[in-house]
Amino acid sequence: MTASQVTSTSLTQLAQHTREAARSLAVLPTARRDQAIEAIAQALDTAAPDIVAANQADCETALAEGLAKALYGRLKLDAVKLQGAIAGVRDVARLPDPIGTVQIHRELDTGLVLKRVACPLGVLGVIFEARPDAVMQIASLAIKSGNGVILKGGREAVRSCQAIVQAIHQGLEAVGIDPAVVQLLTTREETMALLQLDQYVDLIIPRGSNSFVRFVQENTRIPVLGHADGICHLYVDETADLDKAVAIAVDAKTQYPSACNTIETLLVHRAIAPQYLPQVAFALHQREVQLRVDAIASDLLAQAQPDIPLQAATEADWSTEYSDLILSIKVVDSLEAAIAHINTYGSRHTEAIVTESPEQATTFINQVDAAGVFHNCSTRFADGFRYGFGAEVGISTQKMPPRGPVGPEGLVTYKYQLTGDGQVASTYTGANAKPFTHRDL
Repeated sequence: MTASQVTSTSLTQLAQHTREAARSLAVLPTARRDQAIEAIAQALDTAAPDIVAANQADCETALAEGLAKALYGRLKLDAVKLQGAIAGVRDVARLPDPIGTVQIHRELDTGLVLKRVACPLGVLGVIFEARPDAVMQIASLAIKSGNGVILKGGREAVRSCQAIVQAIHQGLEAVGIDPAVVQLLTTREETMALLQLDQYVDLIIPRGSNSFVRFVQENTRIPVLGHADGICHLYVDETADLDKAVAIAVDAKTQYPSACNTIETLLVHRAIAPQYLPQVAFALHQREVQLRVDAIASDLLAQAQPDIPLQAATEADWSTEYSDLILSIKVVDSLEAAIAHINTYGSRHTEAIVTESPEQATTFINQVDAAGVFHNCSTRFADGFRYGFGAEVGISTQKMPPRGPVGPEGLVTYKYQLTGDGQVASTYTGANAKPFTHRDL
């Protein structure tokens, strides 16, 4: 049965099967799960020509239908990008096992020992847009953390996702693991049905716009790990090193414009703006970045760089994720004004300051509300692979943990295990209550 043929009833059966497969996976030793991930990598390698061909077909359809440029950039999966994703799968196998980690080991009394031990969540439901490479990342992380996963990609990537999941199933079967631990859905109707499966799905991870994440949250009783817009800022302080500030701004905007950790707004302190703005505007213009600027920046650049086309920034620009070679620029009077702007318009994803003042950097880091706050480096480092997580299921912008790039340790929960030798609670209550030792082991 193909994913497109899944009815509401059969989707429930599919989720039940995934849950059963996940329970079997959860008790496998680390070596078996790592073996499964390596087998998936090998199967993806073997299927690479088919995956690339499927993606080319998706891309051709997307072009014909006028898919947005940013989404098309995420959709495209050429041979080089595919090999990078497969290498990321293998990296996951080399990560420490998040299951079984003892977080608390405490004697409550002689012979009465408490442990808090990490364990899998169960079944994940991950809904994402155009990126087919996300399938490989998410599946490998789910298996590493002992979870089943039901995936729903965007319709623009359906052929790519099907080819990838087919290879994943072949890899799992090769090492004797039930392929139902990874499932793929393809229609909007299935998405809505998935959101109702609170009996079988333990966590929903939507990757998309703020409105999409809110829609998911409002239409399910399943806990939601939000991955929303990436409206990221770079603030260039009055003490910034100009060369560093130019290089960081260019990288943070142009290295991968459609990524969620790319900056959308550049904030510049008024004192350094006359020296900095002409340099950074020229460097960005060389890379075909369109500039949307406030009145102060416009006046400065009109005199210093009259050949660079400028567009007046509007209120809407401060809250827009362009996912393209477009950057809004605003001149601010102080560090406090920059922080206020970021906390008003930012999406709590990743924010950065360029400054040579440790005091200014500390203030920025402490007062900016975001999952990642950086000093003198590009926002593009906000990534599970670059953090050493191997891969990520997404970047959580919510306050409750996990926050930021979510790797294997963000996909486990814990249980309390208490081992005794006949102890009863009444012994520890009343006038002659026995005291607890509460000794960490």
